[in-house]
Amino acid sequence: MSLEDNYRKVFNNCSDINKNATLIVVSKSQSFENINKLINLNHCHFGENKVQEALVKWNKAKETYKNIKLHLVGRLQSNKITKALSLFDYIHSLDSRKLASELSLEENKQLKKIKYFIQVNTGKEIQKSGILEEELLDFYKFCKEESKLNVIGLMCLPPVNDDPRKHFRKLKNLSEKIGNLSLSMGMSNDYHIALEEGATHVRVGSVIFSSG
Repeated sequence: MSLEDNYRKVFNNCSDINKNATLIVVSKSQSFENINKLINLNHCHFGENKVQEALVKWNKAKETYKNIKLHLVGRLQSNKITKALSLFDYIHSLDSRKLASELSLEENKQLKKIKYFIQVNTGKEIQKSGILEEELLDFYKFCKEESKLNVIGLMCLPPVNDDPRKHFRKLKNLSEKIGNLSLSMGMSNDYHIALEEGATHVRVGSVIFSSG
């Protein structure tokens, strides 16, 4: 199938399960020629993993296509905060007080407010970033009340060898306890499960750009 056909299939799958969910097409490592095919289908939410790659790819494009919304779905390093805030509309990887404080300072400098998802380490994996479940409420309050960040949701990356559904359910339960925040969860291999469990944003890339 063509890239356009892959996109339509995923988009229709998302709409069938939850027509209100936002499909974020993760366009890392993709040429702008491929991305432009989706823009021509009126898609406007795109995700990138790396700030530097996104700057090269999207800086001029965002000036041309005013409706594009860009999501940083990879980890954000402190030395990339200034550039990230100049380009992205959403950051899905808010994962420390240090980062929250630095983002707050940079927002004030740039006179800009963007939207954030707190990354939650639902599997308590040592090698993975994210806030632990028992620390989430305090961290959320810190981000909202002290750092004045516009936190709209929670994000998770389930452990590779575990059932993703239970992690999606855990994230939804955590969201309900805080106040029914948005849920960024689900990728190419499990986005349909995430939508069934209440995802409001899914991050899908390889299944759309695959030529198979």
